[in-house]
Amino acid sequence: MTYRVPTQDIRFVLKELADLPGVLELPGYEEFSPELIDAILDENARFVEQEVAPLNRVGDEQGAQWKDGQVTTAPGFKKAFDEFAKAGWQGLQHEPELGGQGLPKLIGAVAGENINAANLAFSLCPLLTDGVIEALSLVGTLEQKERFLPPLLEGRWTGTMNLTEPQAGSDLAQVATRAVRQDDGSYRLSGQKIFITYGEHDLAENIVHLVLARTPDAPPGVKGISLFIVPKFLVKEDGSLGARNDVWCASLEHKLGIHGSPTAVLLYGSGKGDAGEGAVGYLVGEENRGLQYMFIMMNAARYAVGLQGVAVAERALQQASAYARERVQGAPLNGGKQAVSIAHHPDVQRMLLQMRALTEGARALAYFAAGINDKARCSADESVRRRHQALYEFLVPVVKGFCTEMSVEVASLGVQVHGGMGFIEETGAAQHYRDARILPIYEGTTAIQANDFIGRKVLRDAGTVVQTLSPQLEETIARLRERADQSEEHASALNLIADRLEGGMQNVELAATFTLMNAQQNLPAVFLGSVPFLMLAGYVLAGWQMARAALAAETALAQDSQDVFLRRKLATCVFYASHILPRGDALALSISDGLELSPYLSADLL
Repeated sequence: MTYRVPTQDIRFVLKELADLPGVLELPGYEEFSPELIDAILDENARFVEQEVAPLNRVGDEQGAQWKDGQVTTAPGFKKAFDEFAKAGWQGLQHEPELGGQGLPKLIGAVAGENINAANLAFSLCPLLTDGVIEALSLVGTLEQKERFLPPLLEGRWTGTMNLTEPQAGSDLAQVATRAVRQDDGSYRLSGQKIFITYGEHDLAENIVHLVLARTPDAPPGVKGISLFIVPKFLVKEDGSLGARNDVWCASLEHKLGIHGSPTAVLLYGSGKGDAGEGAVGYLVGEENRGLQYMFIMMNAARYAVGLQGVAVAERALQQASAYARERVQGAPLNGGKQAVSIAHHPDVQRMLLQMRALTEGARALAYFAAGINDKARCSADESVRRRHQALYEFLVPVVKGFCTEMSVEVASLGVQVHGGMGFIEETGAAQHYRDARILPIYEGTTAIQANDFIGRKVLRDAGTVVQTLSPQLEETIARLRERADQSEEHASALNLIADRLEGGMQNVELAATFTLMNAQQNLPAVFLGSVPFLMLAGYVLAGWQMARAALAAETALAQDSQDVFLRRKLATCVFYASHILPRGDALALSISDGLELSPYLSADLL
């Protein structure tokens, strides 16, 4: 099926919800006019639709191939990546002084969603490269920046993140890869890393691995982890490539989905290559602070994976909607005898609306977060920057956890809309479901996001961000009721949205209160409800954005707009309030009931 970038909804969210006009007024973004932004968005849509999207199916069917340590990507991937690099998309949101184009993260978010929707497996390579660029730009030495950043920004080289080892999944305290300092200040690394996305491929001249490892005298646990740059090919003083480093791809994982993305098992110090035994690496920052530095990359990747959830959901939605309009089966409920497309059947309509509501709510939440990040980085007032930074950090685990769990639900509904044909690979609906299933797992499972959300975002600041959000939701609720008083046609719908959003806000406040009151006395009971709390926050915050969208759409309709998009948007917002926001009531109960449940839970009963 042909993928089309949802440009109308994207522009609506940018203008009405994510405050693109306000972002473009920030210091450093004044040169980007609305007309230039429109041109960039149009070109991005053209590129991903024509160059990247057609490769989605071939990537799934043929995948990446390993032979004798070398990896060949699926047909067409290399040409598309060359075009991606030549057009400058890798440097889109990175600082001009580093060689990037300096666009806001908000525009980077749009480009990120689009390329992921076009081809999730392809997009993982530039996604991780973005993370390497961000980490080195913040904590790398001047020499490291000058040597590694230009070719990464140009797309001539790509980057990876190396955390996981066979014995150390999410528990990085067990990382055992060893790094021994050499007389010239470099290090020699030995060990094994698994699940390394694009750890080996044929798309670029060089691969820059960021690797977590331990020095011989490092303290135990996460406090003894350091971060190293380990290039596939060593880099000479003039920037040209030198000897092949001792890092080797032992195999590729055979996965449920994202077949086009090579997931490598990498051996460091196995005696391969031409640089001698032990992979040559260069320390980033100080020894034993590697996890702190890697979190820079991880946070960037976690937000980006949240966008992947939006992207796969959009792709599944488009395919299911097209199929429902074309598949003729069954008579209508109004008594007609002629068979109609399944889009006329109420339950199919419900599924499509559920898919659309979740996708558009997640998109609005993710773009809203990106706009907040731009304000955190670029606002002139330091207190404004701090306030927005706290909100952005609060939103990252929600965007990652909620948007990825949502994508699995939407992709599953897409299979259901197709019926039996959805279970058949030829239709393509199953690929979206298979691809989506990794999203709540990699870059930190939903539980890890929830732990971060509870521990670092709610408990650490004593619920301050929740307290600052409540007045903003209350303002939206008040505006909804005011508009309802002025509208005959949509009064009932606007009041419904206001009622459901108010209930959702109260549920979040109650969950925060429960968490703060019980963390010291019964921490297991609090963390038993961590994922429900994270999902509750996601449903409500996405519902807040949908409520704001309803206000914008209804106001335009009241001014005699005949745009079908606005009527569809309002209908989707009403559905979100009536079918999605009530989920929060059940989640809130499951959180507060944790005290009663926790005594009955133990590992030997499971």
